[in-house]
Amino acid sequence: MKRTSLLAALLMTATGATAALAPGDVAFTAFNADEDGFAIVALRDIAPFSTVYFSDNEWSGGAAGSGSFTSGENAYGWVSGAEVVAAGTVVRFSAIDKAARAASVGAFGLVQSGAAGFAATGDTMFAYAGDSHATPAHFLAAVSTEAFAGSTLDGTGLVEGVNAVAVGAGADFAQYTGARTGLGSFAAYGALVNDAAQWTSSATGDFAATLPDLTAFAVGPVPEPQTYALLLSGLGLLGLQLRRARRAWPERAGAAARAA
Repeated sequence: MKRTSLLAALLMTATGATAALAPGDVAFTAFNADEDGFAIVALRDIAPFSTVYFSDNEWSGGAAGSGSFTSGENAYGWVSGAEVVAAGTVVRFSAIDKAARAASVGAFGLVQSGAAGFAATGDTMFAYAGDSHATPAHFLAAVSTEAFAGSTLDGTGLVEGVNAVAVGAGADFAQYTGARTGLGSFAAYGALVNDAAQWTSSATGDFAATLPDLTAFAVGPVPEPQTYALLLSGLGLLGLQLRRARRAWPERAGAAARAA
């Protein structure tokens, strides 16, 4: 089955689980205007056969369901596949303006044809869920190369620094370079990933062959209050035993000397 027909079939059979996706459930981690690609991280488990659309058409304003995109640029559909996409997984979307476009997980294809490519200036890429690419029900994330110039976040429910990020103006390549381990939940990474100060942007150079960082995000268990109490109690007992051992040592040494 051809890539496009596979995507069409998956889009037709995608489950209602997509509707459960909400702003901040995914976040952009990289984009490449030379290669025309980008990457996202799942900040929660994504159910099998969930559909996410992407568009670099400008949003004209208005709430999802009543507002609209302008026309003239591309829109894409991604179906997550038969397995759960685990929270922390980074998914790469490569060569989006070419016939060989692909996703590292699931199926990815063109659903509206227009001007190809992702511009280094004045371009915004939206991720959203809905019944079709033309009717967003929930905006999930956005990344802009120039402070959302030419577009708007009005009505999308997205907030810059929370679930949308504007990186360096004129950047050919930019990616999140902040922490990917150490936080107590995947959702907690949202504020970091959408903080432009946590990104590295490059406005000059050829990045057509540059790969984004696909290292998965990870969380550490957050101890419960009773765990802290047990830890402190254990440390206290250990300290008590050490103090007793120190006091007993001179007595034991003296007894050994007398016995000798």
